[in-house]
Parts: sequence; structure tokens; C-alpha cells
Amino acid sequence: KRPGRTAPFVHGLQRRFRLTHPFHPRTGEIFSLIGYRRSWGQESVDGLDAQGKPFSAPLSWTDAGTEDLFLTVSRGRAYGHVTQLLRLAELVKEVGP
Repeated sequence: KRPGRTAPFVHGLQRRFRLTHPFHPRTGEIFSLIGYRRSWGQESVDGLDAQGKPFSAPLSWTDAGTEDLFLTVSRGRAYGHVTQLLRLAELVKEVGP
């Protein structure tokens, strides 16, 4: 677990962030940063989507976060990211039986 922050670091973030959570339906979308907040130990970013609608997500689900969500969730129990495993399956299929 990473150490807690003692002060907001929003000023160090870019003005935009990308949602990177692999299973979220809005993965890959870019949002304009509105602000940063922490509530009950959960760090979040707030932003606006392309239509100007507000959007909030845990910091770790974005490219503004410092930890890899896959590594956090899998805790070393998986051999690769889903995209890597799908590519491996394609290569195996190309080689044939």
C-alpha cells in the first residue's frame, strides 16, 4: 500500500486525464480536470466529458493515478494483462495445432 498524501497534489496533475480502468465502459475517454478530492481515504478526480457533463472517478482508475489498477486487483495472481493474454491467444492460433 502506498503512503497517504498529506496535501492535495491537484496542481501537479495535467489539465486532462484519461480513464484507464480496463472494465469501465468509458475506458479511454479523456476528461478536462475540474478538481481533486479525498473522502474516507479514497482519492478521486472530477472532470468534464466532451459534452460538458461532470464525471468523477477514483484516481487509481485514471492515468493521473500512480498505481497500475491491474496490478492492484490481481495482486500477483495473474500472468498478464487481458490485452496481453488475448494477443498470446492470437499468436497461438496463428501457429496452429
